[in-house]
Amino acid sequence: MLDFLKRKKKAETQPKPKRGFFKELINDILFALIAVTIIRGFFIEAYAIPTGSMENSMLIGDHLFVSKVHFGPRTPRTLIQFPLAHQKFWGTDIPSYSDIIQAPTFRLPGLRKVRVGEPVVFNYPPDLEYPLDIKTFYVKRCMAIPGDVFEVRNKQIYVNGEAVENPPNMLTSYLAETEKGVHPRYMREIGITDYTDDNPGDAFATTALPYDSYNGKRGFEFHTTKEKADALAKYDFIKSVEEIFYDKESGRTAYPVSRNYDGYMFFNEELNTEFDWTVDNFGPLTMPSEGMTIELTPRNIDLYGRVIKYYEHNDDVEIRGVEVFIDGEKIDSYTFKQGYYFMIGDNRHNSADSRSWGLVPYDHIVGKPLFIFWSMDRTDPNAGFFKNIRFNRILNLIK
Repeated sequence: MLDFLKRKKKAETQPKPKRGFFKELINDILFALIAVTIIRGFFIEAYAIPTGSMENSMLIGDHLFVSKVHFGPRTPRTLIQFPLAHQKFWGTDIPSYSDIIQAPTFRLPGLRKVRVGEPVVFNYPPDLEYPLDIKTFYVKRCMAIPGDVFEVRNKQIYVNGEAVENPPNMLTSYLAETEKGVHPRYMREIGITDYTDDNPGDAFATTALPYDSYNGKRGFEFHTTKEKADALAKYDFIKSVEEIFYDKESGRTAYPVSRNYDGYMFFNEELNTEFDWTVDNFGPLTMPSEGMTIELTPRNIDLYGRVIKYYEHNDDVEIRGVEVFIDGEKIDSYTFKQGYYFMIGDNRHNSADSRSWGLVPYDHIVGKPLFIFWSMDRTDPNAGFFKNIRFNRILNLIK
């Protein structure tokens, strides 16, 4: 009996055969992909800033960590997608996802709700060629939340009738009146990085042909702060520098008239009423909140018909002039299923935002930018690698 027990114990303690190298490698890769997918989907994710719409808060070349926990992570809608690629595989036109299986999206509890004045990452609503969670990522500053009344008067934003504090170092556009232009080195000395450059091979790279014009003056347009615009005006080869305003019925048109944004071709409904809104004089416009009911007047159909048709997850919506049909039945009022937000870039005249394409649905909200973990300056092509690193921006908090 004792010998039997000893033999059994010895057999149980024999080492298990080792798995092969490739099997171990595959297991490690699968584990890493699963871990990355969970972390990126529910906790934190890295994003890069590709445009100057949020200068000076966020610059081109900034890489951010974005929290999904603040506003609540979303469950995935598109279940078949490669975890480390978005829309397409790197450097190709091959889709990195399949929309064969689409699941309902739910938002898990978050730390808090979105606040007016803070930057927010969201999926770009007019990107209708992609499923919701595959749409392009945008980052803008939230300037109105569900239930708010949003308005812009001569560039100043008002929420519920009260002026909202502008972000620090907010950019807008100016016209520099010159004969030839300005050499890029003068722009870099001042810190102006966003300007017209139609002829980069010319010694005066900012000279645009034909010239931009404003109030009868000819020159080039650039985007910066008032302090930097005043510094440029001190050069003797600059005749004048004038801030550009778009009054009502003049200049850049705005939502719902504007077609100056990516995805405008999806929204082809004719408007029933006239709008004189511009990016500098906009509204007032009420942000729908969940459960809010509106009467479907011709003007309300112009303002909210797109929301009802494309963002409210109704199966069959048809807009025929001043009439709206859902599942073939005409409706005279509508109750919203979710809340909506108004997002604007800090670079007020060089930002495709809600003033152009409209409202951001609650289910498009992704997360809150936390801090910059890496930043590279690409404005000076002659600078070396280490000189291009913005060490002073690394670990900066996003405000």
